[in-house]
Amino acid sequence: MKAAFLVSTLSVLGVLNWMIFDKELLLDSAQSIYLELAPRDPRSLMQGDYMVLGYAVTREADSRVNVQDTSGCLVLQLDARRVAQFVRVDDGGPLAANEVRIQYTRNYRVEIGAESFFFQEGTGELYASAKFGELKVDDRGTSVLTGLLDENLKRIEPR
Repeated sequence: MKAAFLVSTLSVLGVLNWMIFDKELLLDSAQSIYLELAPRDPRSLMQGDYMVLGYAVTREADSRVNVQDTSGCLVLQLDARRVAQFVRVDDGGPLAANEVRIQYTRNYRVEIGAESFFFQEGTGELYASAKFGELKVDDRGTSVLTGLLDENLKRIEPR
């Protein structure tokens, strides 16, 4: 009984550490892109110590993604400042030099998995004026939200 508990505990810890390592590798090696934040309902802007985010690219993709597709990739085009615009739903074809893939899931709407931003208690007002989200995206389309930015693409950070 003790051996089974020890093996299962070590397995869980191993999986968790692998997931942490995978995200750290993504943060170190992936490219940064900037997604314009879509208007949010101000009543649900701040709930506790996190902010619910919406993105212009996912709102635009909502009408173009097949309702039966529960996951896939979107193709985004980067401008000179690395701000992304939705181009098309990925068909597996090659990308242009200024395009990236980003994975999505769809239940009721298209989401990229970075729809919540957690912040330190008492700093919510600082983030209320955010205009962009910075994401790190790898070649497979895996992404992680790294911060919120103002209209000049400057990271918003507590003082």
